[in-house]
Amino acid sequence: MTEVSTDALSEDLRALAATYGVATDFWDFHGEHRDVPAATVRAALAAMGVRAGSAEEILAERTRADLAPWRRVLPPCVVMRQGTEATVPVHVDDGMAVRAHVVLESAGIVELAQSDRWVEPRTIDGRSVGEATFILPDDLPLGWHEVVVVVGLDEESRAPLAVTPVTLSLPQLREDLGGRAWGLMAQLYSVRSHRSWGIGDFADLAELGALGAEVGADFLLINPVHAAEPSVPITPSPYLPATRRFVNPIYIRPEEVAEAAYLPNNQRTLLEWGAQSVQVMNTDASPLDRDEVWQEKKSALETIFAAGRSRSRQGEFDRFRTEQGQGLEDFALWCAARESFGSDQWPLTDGATSGAIAALRRQLAERVTFHCWLQWVADEQLARAQRVAREAGMRIGIMQDLAVGVHPDGADSWSMRHVLARGMSVGAPPDMYNQQGQDWSQPPWRPDALAEVGYAPVRDLVRTALRHAGALRVDHIMGLFRLWWIPHGCSAGEGTYVSYDHEAMVGVLALEAHRAGAVVIGEDLGTVEPWVRDYLSERGVLGTSVLWFEQEDARPRPPEDYRELVLATVTTHDLPPTAGYLAEEHVDLRHRLGLLTEPVERVRLAARIERERMLQGLRERFLLPEDPTERQIVEALHRYIAQTPAVLVGVSLADAVGERRAQNQPGTDTEYPNWKIPLADGAEQAVLVEDLPGNARFASLLTALTHELRERG
Repeated sequence: MTEVSTDALSEDLRALAATYGVATDFWDFHGEHRDVPAATVRAALAAMGVRAGSAEEILAERTRADLAPWRRVLPPCVVMRQGTEATVPVHVDDGMAVRAHVVLESAGIVELAQSDRWVEPRTIDGRSVGEATFILPDDLPLGWHEVVVVVGLDEESRAPLAVTPVTLSLPQLREDLGGRAWGLMAQLYSVRSHRSWGIGDFADLAELGALGAEVGADFLLINPVHAAEPSVPITPSPYLPATRRFVNPIYIRPEEVAEAAYLPNNQRTLLEWGAQSVQVMNTDASPLDRDEVWQEKKSALETIFAAGRSRSRQGEFDRFRTEQGQGLEDFALWCAARESFGSDQWPLTDGATSGAIAALRRQLAERVTFHCWLQWVADEQLARAQRVAREAGMRIGIMQDLAVGVHPDGADSWSMRHVLARGMSVGAPPDMYNQQGQDWSQPPWRPDALAEVGYAPVRDLVRTALRHAGALRVDHIMGLFRLWWIPHGCSAGEGTYVSYDHEAMVGVLALEAHRAGAVVIGEDLGTVEPWVRDYLSERGVLGTSVLWFEQEDARPRPPEDYRELVLATVTTHDLPPTAGYLAEEHVDLRHRLGLLTEPVERVRLAARIERERMLQGLRERFLLPEDPTERQIVEALHRYIAQTPAVLVGVSLADAVGERRAQNQPGTDTEYPNWKIPLADGAEQAVLVEDLPGNARFASLLTALTHELRERG
């Protein structure tokens, strides 16, 4: 572990850090004020291309930052809210004639009036520069537009303009529930059927959506389905993907690709043999083997791809490829290169020239096309799942989950390297549940670089995630406001917060959600300032309430005191299912893995006190019988959250079948089979999609929940 220098933070270094949003102090989870090590601050600045190694460099960088806006005609990007007048500063040689207009998405033009605001000219690089202020009217339409400034006769400068909604609106929900809705939450890879290839897929998702609609669910929240590596070994965590923009082809059901039906008999037989070799896993409750599944599934998909497509189908594929543009081509190139080259010969280095990359595209053209095709057929199957869920009666349908970052060696880390902070990882400082802090190993976005590219990466990934979804859960939504940056080689506790332009980040998110007609839910757990929750609520972004985290004076928060604009749940994927939590599995597991920094007896006592206080709260509301069973307690907890005003209520599928095993233990990698646990009951017997309609525990929990919701509605 690299030791961070403890040299003092000078006032100039603090001022420079503030310019770039790098915190030099913060309040920790225990309410104590802490200074950030100077070396951490310097490392964060260096990751944004800012030199702060000496007093001279710091002063030079402060001057550069101060003059930067005056050295450009327009800001790199303008984000405003519809219905609120805004202004845009324009810097030109003092005395030069200047005019401005907005080119709308619709190709219309809106001329801009100049404000009579006067700003003292400044001498910049030996020339006198003035600032003109133009008014952006409050009635500009929502969308992505462009500000155009014309200096003199014909010298143009342009900047993207995003006009974002003031607030997002909820869809029409169930009148019999008082305008509320409930839904299921599932780790898709864990939910298999008899026809799965050893892992849950998009065909299973369609079946689960139809089943959910039949029992009254309006949404189905799934884990992130972002793409992982194209070859084994595959990173199991859906929260550490190779890319957040494209989906994981491991979720494709090969038999449902249209061309599979036309394979010659011998190839069809090989496909069936491949399926049979992994379908024996479907009834096995031991950890999933993604590597074996993908090897069989990939071979089958290669056979289907090689069989070709009809003229009309090829046209559809070509249009998809054109629509997804350079982002898809770059991702497919990375996949093809990852298959073809080892780390010693890796061609997509930072030093790779455009000519070398173009040559590589030609060399790997067939595999690039294959990986583009995988995205197309995955997109088709995901679209079908959403269509089935909505047509079956769900008001929202599939709720996608957006991970907070990407794998440091993944596709996005290469294709988006110009907007990522090198030498840094995203994580979290120490807190009650992770007393050593967390390092998620993901490179953070550079806030300055995002602005320079007009927030296009944010726009593109949100737009793609919402192609076939009615809602989007944003993991760690505080990442749109600030992220905990950890210098490589340092512990998680030696990081610092770096701030983002949340008005722009949330605005872009809201704009894309509005265009898709989607609901947005922010995972706002942990250390979140109250004003952030208020801000998100004002923008129509729902929050998250997890029963075990909702406390007042160390006691369960009364249901009536919960926020209304939230998704309320009993548990989360970072805790064991409720049956396991009640049995103190979260304590036992952390103790076995050496993750506790306090004596296990003390942690266990705190868990028992927490549980007993919760049970007492249930008794006070007459939700528990005498000497309740585990099933009755789990149902009572769900009835408890149904008594809250929360507009959305989620039920974990693992809770509904009595599963005890955790999907993920934060702070571990290989020590625990994170993200590999298939759906099973309390006896560790696999539960398949076909089993759910006849599962007594599943039916009992949903009956209890929906009865309580109707009583409150």
